[in-house]
Formats: sequence, structure tokens, C-alpha cells
Amino acid sequence: MRLILLLLLALSLPSVAQKAGKTKPTIKLTTEEVATKEIVYKTTPQGELKLHVFSPAGEVQITALRPCIVFFFGGGWKSGSYLQFVPQAEYLASRGIIAISADYRIASIHKTTPDKCVEDAKSAIRWVRGHSTELGIDPSKVIAAGGSAGGHLAACTALVSAYDAESDDKNISAKPNAMVLFNPAMNIATLFKQRDTGDSPITLDMAEAITPNSFVSKDTPPAILFFGTADKLKLGGDEYVKKARELGLRAEMWAAADMPHGFFNKAPWIQVTAKKMDEFLISLGYLGGDPTIKLPENAPELKAE
Repeated sequence: MRLILLLLLALSLPSVAQKAGKTKPTIKLTTEEVATKEIVYKTTPQGELKLHVFSPAGEVQITALRPCIVFFFGGGWKSGSYLQFVPQAEYLASRGIIAISADYRIASIHKTTPDKCVEDAKSAIRWVRGHSTELGIDPSKVIAAGGSAGGHLAACTALVSAYDAESDDKNISAKPNAMVLFNPAMNIATLFKQRDTGDSPITLDMAEAITPNSFVSKDTPPAILFFGTADKLKLGGDEYVKKARELGLRAEMWAAADMPHGFFNKAPWIQVTAKKMDEFLISLGYLGGDPTIKLPENAPELKAE
């Protein structure tokens, strides 16, 4: 356990993204009722992992397959809870998307390292796509999303080829069709080289294998990224956007002036970023109409970069 903590300290990946992992979120982004259920998507040596599913309520018949978004919580791969993204999941469910907040193994509970987190995230996307019929989703419209370490995992499902679970059906793609990333950690190898103390369970090979920025290619899906300008992880986001745009890919960057890591968890930024997320999904044809979210009075604006 000491080695795991040294790893997390060495990389200095903030765990601020979800401090209240054992409490239900108090911010509501919609007043609409949504249906909820839990599904076990994976059984690991450390225990079962669940998908917490939010879907439009009160429908008798679904006339079309829906897009699906899978959120991964933040917490430096060591802490956190699916509850972090319940407000966004509820909101998108009220807009017609099947929204899921996923469990994955973390150091504080499962005594695991980041490679297992990546493995679980890829398993979650594969499970969702492989069970698209029963979920009522369009397997060609799967969105990976998350914040901080969870944003890193969402990006890994799109970009990283290493760390597939033996139990996964490799014939099902783990690559999402779009990404929504809240201050993700995109340059893990750089952070490792800068901060490794020489006494961590992660190797440089592992750090390089789970660095999304190293694997940007022409088939990388469109992405929207949110960062506070005071967040040191923004450098990795800037690097990603530069590489993606050089390849002609769609990569939006929206910045909150002077805001730190994890800014999107609190009002008014949770509303502001959720609205921008909605607009991004509308632009992809995954949602219709206008965002229904209500912004606080005098809400600040994000700046496009």
C-alpha cells in the first residue's frame, strides 16, 4: 500500500475531483424524473463492479436507439465514487441519452494500480456496446466521459491499446465514438518522469502505455475538454489539442479563467460545463433541441482556446 501511495504522490494527480465519495451530490441539474438501475458489468478478484444507469422515465416504447454516455469518476486512481457524475448523468438522461456512471477498481478500496483502472474502463465500454440491444442504445454513438483520473480513463478507452482484460470480448471495440473530458490527465509519462522517486510500483513502460497523448491518430474520436487555467494538468490538455488539430481532428478546448483543478464540480461551473457538454453533443447529432439546463444568474463564461 505504501508503494501505491508513493506512486500517486509521485504523479501528483489531484484527487480533488470527488472528495465526498460517500455522500449523494446536492447539486441538481434537472427537475425531471429519470429511471435508475444498477448492473454488474465485471467480476474481478477484488470484487464486483457496477454500472449505475440513468435513463428517460415514463416511456412506453422506445422508437429509436439512443446514444449512451459512460462517466468515470476522478480521484487520482485511489479514491472517489460514481456519485460524482450523477448530476450530469441525470441531466443527460432527462435529455434522452442513456447515461451511465461506472465503478472501477481504486487503490483505497481494491489496492490496485492505474493499469487495472484502464482495464476496467475499457471493459465498461465493451460491456455497454456488447449489450446495446438490452440497453436500447446505438452502439455507434457511445461517449466516454470523466474528470481528472476519470477523464484520463475515458481518453484511454479511445487511445490506449494496452491492458485489455482477459475476460473481455476483444471482438467488441472499446473505442468510444466521442469523448467529454473534464480536466483529464493526458500526459502521464511526462508526469512520471518529472516526479518519480524511484520507489513506485509503476514503471516507465506502464506510464508510457497509459499516456493518451502518445497515441493520437487520425481515427481518434471528436473530443471536448474543460480546464481551469490555473490547473497544471492543462499543459497535457493543450498538448492533446495541438496534436489532434494537426491531424485535422475535432478537439474543443474550453477554459475557465483562474480556476483550479476540479472546478467543474461546483456551482456555477457545473451548470456552465454541463450546458457546453450538451451543445457539443447536439453538434454531433446525439441530442436534439436546445439545452434545458438553467444557468445561475450572472454565470461566468468559458473561453474557447
